[in-house]
Amino acid sequence: MFSSHRPDASAYRRLDLETSVAQADPHALVGMLYDGALAAIAQARGAHRSDDIAARGQATTRALRILEEGLKASLDRRGGEIASNLEALYDYMIRQLLGANAAGDDARYAEVAAMLGQLRGAWNAIPRPARAAAVVV
Repeated sequence: MFSSHRPDASAYRRLDLETSVAQADPHALVGMLYDGALAAIAQARGAHRSDDIAARGQATTRALRILEEGLKASLDRRGGEIASNLEALYDYMIRQLLGANAAGDDARYAEVAAMLGQLRGAWNAIPRPARAAAVVV
């Protein structure tokens, strides 16, 4: 009969994310994509450990979408060999995540998480003056 008019915590998190995205420069947006993919893989691995197949599938799908529709789609093909190599690496990661989900293989999730962690670390290490030119993903 009585409903709460207070928004839940997820609404605040969503608003915070939307605000962060709207205010972020292209370099920061790529960093957010790496962070989001890593978080989704961590959720998939947690769901795998608790044998929650549905949650594992949802989290894996989120990671796949970030890789395919975010990181891979934002590659600047004018980036030459770097862009080409990243595209091949993202394709490999996508295949590994699909296999990890299908087989329930935590080692594949761990491999992709390690690769994404290295990419995120390298991306974050780009010095500020070079960041404007570095948005090749």
